[in-house]
Amino acid sequence: MKKYFSLVLFAHSIFALPFAMIGFFLGVNSTEKPFNWLLFIAVLLCMVFARNAAMAFNRYLDRSIDAKNPRTATRDIPAGRISAKEALSFVIVNCILFIAATWFINPLCFYLSPIALFVVLFYSYTKRFTALCHLVLGVGLGLAPIGAYIAVTGHFSIVPVLYAFAVLFWVSGFDIIYALQDEEFDRGEKLHSIPAALGRKNALRLSEFLHLLSATCVILPLAFYNFGWAYYIGIAFFCFMLIYQHLLVKPTDISKVNKAFATTNGYASLVFAICFLTDAYLRTH
Repeated sequence: MKKYFSLVLFAHSIFALPFAMIGFFLGVNSTEKPFNWLLFIAVLLCMVFARNAAMAFNRYLDRSIDAKNPRTATRDIPAGRISAKEALSFVIVNCILFIAATWFINPLCFYLSPIALFVVLFYSYTKRFTALCHLVLGVGLGLAPIGAYIAVTGHFSIVPVLYAFAVLFWVSGFDIIYALQDEEFDRGEKLHSIPAALGRKNALRLSEFLHLLSATCVILPLAFYNFGWAYYIGIAFFCFMLIYQHLLVKPTDISKVNKAFATTNGYASLVFAICFLTDAYLRTH
């Protein structure tokens, strides 16, 4: 189990999982449906299974590329800690478990589950033919708040879509920052990424623009709900973290990329979700 946790970098679930919780409790509060522990657990399992499948498939598909890149050569498959066959089996099992979990939620989630899997798995191919791969990753993680909301309500709504766009632009922006590490390698291997296509300076400018759009998308729900002070704190903190990571990484110095990527964004999503949930609790009690 430990080696599979390493394969899928389970700690990185901190990016999308808090937004799934936002979508879930938005559904509970907006429809006044009672909190259901079994449904909550089912949504958590869907998040875990989908992310496991996506991450393991990425490692499986990129195993030969990772072996050539000094930065990634120590990953589990190139290093021999997990075989390609074991990784692929892990992907298949998690895909089956994901679809099975949606069956117990509601029909719409079940019918949409193959589409969700296609999006999160398809990302792994995109760097082979388009620099827009970062946006595809953002779309995959952006499904979290929409999926969790549908799990509760059984229908779509504008506000979880806004949070989905917030995740899309946020993840795309910080994935561009992360990809700065492989700019030269990607060019040499004819792989596609925004840094390889635009260069370091322009890539960071695009990342800043995407993060501006993300900040806008967490502000727009104010037009639909009467949020309190806790949500405003969440917005302020999320936006500060967006700005802070761009202060850490500059065109002339990318030594703090990992801090900007993992630590800063992990805190951004977690604290924002806590503030949202605090606000939801205060408005209903």
